[in-house]
Amino acid sequence: MGQIKVTKAPIEGLYIIEPAVHGDSRGYFMETYNLRDMQAEGLDMKFVQDNQSMSVKGVLRGLHFQKEYPQGKLVRVVRGRVFDVAVDLRAASPTYGKWYGVELTAENKKQFYISEGFAHGFLVLSDEAEFCYKVTDFYHPGDEGGLAWNDPTIGIEWPDLVGEYPGSADSAPYTLSDGTPLNLSDKDKKWLTLGQTFTF
Repeated sequence: MGQIKVTKAPIEGLYIIEPAVHGDSRGYFMETYNLRDMQAEGLDMKFVQDNQSMSVKGVLRGLHFQKEYPQGKLVRVVRGRVFDVAVDLRAASPTYGKWYGVELTAENKKQFYISEGFAHGFLVLSDEAEFCYKVTDFYHPGDEGGLAWNDPTIGIEWPDLVGEYPGSADSAPYTLSDGTPLNLSDKDKKWLTLGQTFTF
């Protein structure tokens, strides 16, 4: 017990989780997930699947969500450095449309828990990054939704990014400060703004 430090983010439903790291001259050991420790902190989500991806510098994935089968996600980076973002999509939430971001690195070993009801995305800031995440529901083909990563009404402050909003989610006008082009999938270039995607 007591192997994690949990910090609530300014948006309800988002948590930064820092594991206890036990190291010496040989290396280190840590528990990346412990059900009892999580429950002791009031986090009793049930995970059904683990995923891992590798992305190169300048890749931005997001902002993604599942429409009918929302997923909670516990995300971390095991190699490299990313800026990870969640956007509140809960219609009744006082922070609807607001975002929160955290830098996740292999060195800081932070984890970010994103409850159901958020869109999620990340930008790779290192030459390569390996990204691991646990989810509370399975991937459902055909259920994926998304938002424009650069929606000015959300106003995410992506670090190290240079460029002017072109009126769409197109990545062409953007680079990292060292000239690395911003790299999006064709699908992620076509997502619309929050206001265009949701009407209540």
